[in-house]
Amino acid sequence: MKVCFPVESDKGLASPVYGHFGSAPVFMMVNTDEGSCTALANDDAVHEHGKCSPFKALGGQTVDAVIVGGIGAGALGKLATMGAEVYRAEGGTVGENIELLKDGKLLRFNQSHTCGGHGKGGSCSHH
Repeated sequence: MKVCFPVESDKGLASPVYGHFGSAPVFMMVNTDEGSCTALANDDAVHEHGKCSPFKALGGQTVDAVIVGGIGAGALGKLATMGAEVYRAEGGTVGENIELLKDGKLLRFNQSHTCGGHGKGGSCSHH
């Protein structure tokens, strides 16, 4: 399984999971079948809220799952059309969340969990 984690910097499996998908500086790509972990720069880190392009952000790569602290409705919907399941991060690091995913302990994001923006009147349900 190919799993994507938004992170602030490349610390391998010890990388803390970032609070937002779209604005994360780096994505940690973990292949659970091979046990590999590769950092990928976010090619769409600077965009207006709601204008995230996951396909561009991931450099055209596809993934089976994304595990993140927070995500906007647009990005969630676009990832779904790409065939990716999106889960809410519970552990602090990539490695901790891989174990939680394997144990079936991560909840899937749905539209009611998405970030509504950070400006005045915005709402975020991520932690």
